[in-house]
Amino acid sequence: MPNDLLRYRSQFPILETSTYLISNSLGAMPRGVYDALHEYAGIWATRGVRAWEESWWMLAAQVGDEIGALMNAPRGSVSTHQNVTTCEAVVASCFDFSGRRNKIVYDDLNFPSVMYFWEAQRSRGARVHMVATDGVHVPLEPLLDAIDEQTLLVPVSHVSFRSAYLQDAKAIIEKAHRVGARVLLDTYHSAGTIPFDVQALNVDFATGGVLKWLCGGPGVGYLYVRPDLAPKLEPTFTGWHAHENPFGFEVGPIRYSEGPYRLMNGTLHVPALYAARPGLKIIREVGVGRIREKSQRQTAKLMALAEKRGWRVNTPRDPERRGGTVSIEMPNSQQVAAELIKRNILVDWRPNAGVRFAPHFYNKDEELELAVAAVDEILAGMRAVAK
Repeated sequence: MPNDLLRYRSQFPILETSTYLISNSLGAMPRGVYDALHEYAGIWATRGVRAWEESWWMLAAQVGDEIGALMNAPRGSVSTHQNVTTCEAVVASCFDFSGRRNKIVYDDLNFPSVMYFWEAQRSRGARVHMVATDGVHVPLEPLLDAIDEQTLLVPVSHVSFRSAYLQDAKAIIEKAHRVGARVLLDTYHSAGTIPFDVQALNVDFATGGVLKWLCGGPGVGYLYVRPDLAPKLEPTFTGWHAHENPFGFEVGPIRYSEGPYRLMNGTLHVPALYAARPGLKIIREVGVGRIREKSQRQTAKLMALAEKRGWRVNTPRDPERRGGTVSIEMPNSQQVAAELIKRNILVDWRPNAGVRFAPHFYNKDEELELAVAAVDEILAGMRAVAK
């Protein structure tokens, strides 16, 4: 039964003091992070600079493998970085936009930081083609039609941050490959809540972070590169960690390392890597398939509660096309979100989405009912004041 996952609640301190329905923005912190960061501080305090060769240097690849295991990525194919925008920049730096094949294709439900980055690549010669959506669903055929022989990269979200629409990644990748384009799949809103297999998808690149459903905190983004593709790439956004002899401190052009370090650049974000590991361990133990089963049931429950009240749901009804978030537009939704937070019911609000509710494996069904009942009270109070 999906609710046997509630036995993990005790591992997340914030669940004792709040109704936490915002894991699509920041996953609840595992209790083990206290010990992980204490370990980091202890190593720094006692080993000093020796920590680099004894543990810190290898940590980026180790955490990359732990993330990769959740998406069936081969060992050594996932590098770690500070955030997704950095990962996208590393990928972009591997390509030349001055030729005929310089088209970038994505949709208007893509995450804004990603769009800002790719729009900025126009200065390098990129042509950006953005497919219009209805604000909830991404129309598959127009997106596929836009991917043509002039397309270089297709950087799309696997799951939309705004509506939780789950894209048909397989169809996008197959079309891109037929015309010689590469796909960069942003899995930030799917990793940890939707099972997927990067090898089965045959995706070229996959990126994301541990901040949300992976309960790993800020500061760790990841970049998967298909193993047969990686040795052919020479990123210009690079640094000493990517050099095959980094401690040689050699003068002159870089000689790229092999494995995940080939895609890295400057000094590692060591404390964040320590903080990421307890959440990854729990997600592996729970199993993303079990998380998905519970998520589909709880998001359906939230949608039913909303529709019963006549509120607009800006999330797909089809559970196979829906991620872990339900975006609900009720009257005065932005003010409602603020009032819920004041009541220690943690949600957020996004333009053209409404209030975003994001239950995770550690949430009780009763918490969904409590949150919706609180919205009823808030709206009733607003109506009373307006009279």
